[in-house]
Amino acid sequence: HDRAMARHLQLSAKITVCRYNELSDREKKLVTAAREATQGAYAPYSRFAVGAAVALSDGRIIPGSNQENASYPVGLCAERVALFAAGATAGTVPPVAIALAACDKGQAVGKPVTPCGACRQVMREVEMRYGQPLRILMCGAEEIYIAESAADLLPLSFEL
Repeated sequence: HDRAMARHLQLSAKITVCRYNELSDREKKLVTAAREATQGAYAPYSRFAVGAAVALSDGRIIPGSNQENASYPVGLCAERVALFAAGATAGTVPPVAIALAACDKGQAVGKPVTPCGACRQVMREVEMRYGQPLRILMCGAEEIYIAESAADLLPLSFEL
């Protein structure tokens, strides 16, 4: 390999850190919906209940929660449940934001919960499908991390 042809990519992510009271009213509603969605989780194996809520451009909020299965690979994460439900019910109405929250053994997790790699890829594809970024609010008990796009969480996503 010829080092003269080598080049470097500089990758970076901008994540905003804030608290619930610093959010807009619309964002507070979305975060509250994600926290409430943890109640619908089916997590008998991990006891780690995750809730997600997708805000659509028309103002609707679509919730989702993780659904585990004894055959672990066939379960589904809250983010994908919510995003797929939004796609199935709203079709052409683009999602503009998604909030995530989690409870571990019934207690809100302290550190903001972040999406797994598969969910990051799905979020990135949602952005490509609708041609706009998806704002991601990752909630902990006190702090909330906000990414303006899934590209910040998965900068080298798979694309066809």
